[in-house]
Amino acid sequence: MSTSHRVYLVLSGSIFFLVAMLHLFRLVFHWPIVLGPWIAPYWASYVGFPGALGYCVWAYWLCRK
Repeated sequence: MSTSHRVYLVLSGSIFFLVAMLHLFRLVFHWPIVLGPWIAPYWASYVGFPGALGYCVWAYWLCRK
């Protein structure tokens, strides 16, 4: 695997890890997400956390291959 592929996988895995942690913190600390009059439902974080964490693990797994 080339260096540019490894950099891409580490960078994307790190971003997905950050997104997963933000979803987890939102669920633990009950942070609201308000965009104008719209409030994001909490169930979105119940879906977003395992999804983002899965992409993070996948990126790091591919990087180690």
